[in-house]
Amino acid sequence: MAYKITEECISCGACEPECPNQAISEGSSIYVIDPDKCTECVGAHDSSKCAEVCPVDSCKPDEACKETREQLLAKYDKLHGK
Repeated sequence: MAYKITEECISCGACEPECPNQAISEGSSIYVIDPDKCTECVGAHDSSKCAEVCPVDSCKPDEACKETREQLLAKYDKLHGK
């Protein structure tokens, strides 16, 4: 399941450099996560780094983008040419 950034985002940018897949970018008013690139950090880290560094807890699992660990790892491998 990809993560999403909620409206509570304060646009601090702390999450963007933490993403190993470059799935996070600055949107018009808040940062956004591309669900096609988000792997919940599976393949790179043991936990979702965006959620760990967010000072206002606005990085949340996106219930609309449910994926298994195997699907997330396959996505990570594809993004990184493995």
